[in-house]
Amino acid sequence: MSDNAPILELQNVVKEFDGNRAVDGCSFQVMPGTITGLIGPNGAGKTTVFNLVSGNLSCTSGAIYFQGQRIDGLSPHQTARRGIVRTFQIPRELKRMTVLENLMLVPADQSGEKIWNSWFLPWRVQRQELQNQVRAQEILEFVNLSHLRDEYAGNLSTGQKKLLEMGQTLMAEPKLVLLDEPGAGVNPTLLNELVASIRTATKERGITFLLIEHDMNLVMGLCDPIVVMINGKNVAQGSPEQVRNDPMVIEAYLGGTAASPRPESR
Repeated sequence: MSDNAPILELQNVVKEFDGNRAVDGCSFQVMPGTITGLIGPNGAGKTTVFNLVSGNLSCTSGAIYFQGQRIDGLSPHQTARRGIVRTFQIPRELKRMTVLENLMLVPADQSGEKIWNSWFLPWRVQRQELQNQVRAQEILEFVNLSHLRDEYAGNLSTGQKKLLEMGQTLMAEPKLVLLDEPGAGVNPTLLNELVASIRTATKERGITFLLIEHDMNLVMGLCDPIVVMINGKNVAQGSPEQVRNDPMVIEAYLGGTAASPRPESR
């Protein structure tokens, strides 16, 4: 795939529920190596777009391409295999497992998943578990959670769980990460750590991010470009400055004032 080609492209995507269009002819591109924001009022269709891209829903019509290959109609398992990882507004950690164990479970096709390997190839299982442990520890240091490696994941704060979810995402070695409201319920200190992790993952690991977020200050400071959805359609796309001053966005979404955007409600 050319560096000038989009990593993700939606072409006239429609999703209907009982005759109602949650997504109505949505078309936009996400370029590799970007942190792209997807914003819009409650009911705009943002989460539905995430579900379509990740394979949790199928399109009524239109097409979705990832790295030049069509992916609409694939299952979540198949899209994950291609390098698309999805997070959720409410973290889904394994509460009774430690922070380290939550990360070590992420890599696919582990030898220990087959019981006969534990019997006949224990050295292979042990070697892979050690490799996963070393990588998990490295990622815990990256997201500033190494001091909590032996803590039960269910005991973490909301912000720490978001950092853990970021760590789990990195363990999957993704190409594209769909972040659903990463800042929701996170205190300012941990939010700064999360933002730093996203920026570093993009810059140093080449990971592309597409994120939904209601905090306009976070979006405007982190994302470029930003895609704006209203009533299932994408109505604007551009830099934070362009979006902030787009007359349609100001009127329909940001509350009529370019200088003081109003946070979206969900």
